[in-house]
Amino acid sequence: MSISAEAVRFDDDNMWVELSDGRTLGVPLAWFPRLLHAAPEQRLAFEISREGLHWDEIDEDISISGLLAGRGDQTRRSAEAAE
Repeated sequence: MSISAEAVRFDDDNMWVELSDGRTLGVPLAWFPRLLHAAPEQRLAFEISREGLHWDEIDEDISISGLLAGRGDQTRRSAEAAE
């Protein structure tokens, strides 16, 4: 069974993702700098797909499998690894 996002909400410090299996994940916004620095209306402009969450305006994609594995933003880590 594939677990997907059903809803997303935010408070001042966290993103809350309601999953299809009934769990709700609380993820610190600090894990995703683009979301952390986005305006509240930009955070709310997301799309839910089978694989995860997408924010077109801030160029952010977050996979549900990554959230379940406890991974934050991988962009900086892959850029640092290339140096």
